[in-house]
Amino acid sequence: MAEGSTLMAMAALATGSAMGFWFGQAARKNRKVGIRRAKHHPPEHLMHQWIESVAQGWLILTPSNEVAMLNTRAQQLLEVGNRRLDERGVRMISALEPSDELLHLIALARDKQMPQRCNWPLLSATLDVRIMPGTAGWVAIVLQGRNPLESQLEQQEQWVSDVAHELKTPLTALRLVSDSLSMQGDQRQKRLTSTLQKEVMRLQALVSDLLELSRLDNTLPTESIHIPVVQPLDVLQRVWGTLEPIAAQRQIRLEVETGASKNCKVCMDPKRLHQAMFNLLDNALRYSSENSAITVTIKVRNRWCTIRVRDYGPGLSDMDLERMFQRFYRGDPSRARCNREGSGLGLAIVQQIALSQGGMVRAANHPQGGAQLELIMPLAYPKTPEG
Repeated sequence: MAEGSTLMAMAALATGSAMGFWFGQAARKNRKVGIRRAKHHPPEHLMHQWIESVAQGWLILTPSNEVAMLNTRAQQLLEVGNRRLDERGVRMISALEPSDELLHLIALARDKQMPQRCNWPLLSATLDVRIMPGTAGWVAIVLQGRNPLESQLEQQEQWVSDVAHELKTPLTALRLVSDSLSMQGDQRQKRLTSTLQKEVMRLQALVSDLLELSRLDNTLPTESIHIPVVQPLDVLQRVWGTLEPIAAQRQIRLEVETGASKNCKVCMDPKRLHQAMFNLLDNALRYSSENSAITVTIKVRNRWCTIRVRDYGPGLSDMDLERMFQRFYRGDPSRARCNREGSGLGLAIVQQIALSQGGMVRAANHPQGGAQLELIMPLAYPKTPEG
């Protein structure tokens, strides 16, 4: 392959990766500011050297799925060499025998501009694949052997699990002691033990959420060919059955809008969808005004199902919109309409669930007031677009 084609692909790609470097888009020829390109980008030969020296395999695709770059490690993992060059000296990804799932996720990454993750089964091994979209249809694919990766993730998850288990034991003991103290003593002591109980409960929830987030971070895509299918409306009814007693205390009701999408189904683990919808509705309850409503809209468009949760609270600040899916971020306490406090991990868990299931989550302010969060998931079956 020509070196010029490789360098052009690297310069055109704008994406982040696990190896910690950011490849910027090539400077436009008609830039008004007369600053030399070398001041804004590393030398091209240095970028090539970096990408050749990393432990991961790198595969860069043009918008037409031609392989513009295949580093040495990728050739080793895929067990290919120059023998698969066609007459023009251009590799097509089809020559590397990708699975249908991989081709689908490459198209999905381009379409949604969201990173994707899957397996690439080979004769001798299975590779862990991260697909990262760039500009103008360019895509980077990072390859890594599954066995070392699985071992690393298992060790990390085991460590977090051990720590969480060790924390649960003293927290449970503290909870029992505080419960016992609350049943005796004067009013001042009861107030103190009530505060202690609340803090212990908050710590228990925090440990549980940290453990769950660790599991989501370290969950590799399933190799099962049986993809779970679930109906969002059924899950919504079960979630609200759990939260309704809390909502009734503040006279908050649930309004559901489905239209023709009432019976739609999505490809998603039912337990994960339940968890995601619970966190979204629980978040809406915290910011909903007394005697108001939470509106959940389920809508199908093209290949996607959007589950929109809207509250009628004070809405989101610019800081909220920028950081609300970050771990441990909490919005302005004055915006909350109840005294219940979360761990600051609920929406981060929703985001990880969405990404692990091939979807996405986003937030915005509703034009008529309040905040709305949308969970977008792939449909189980092709649907015709709604108006």
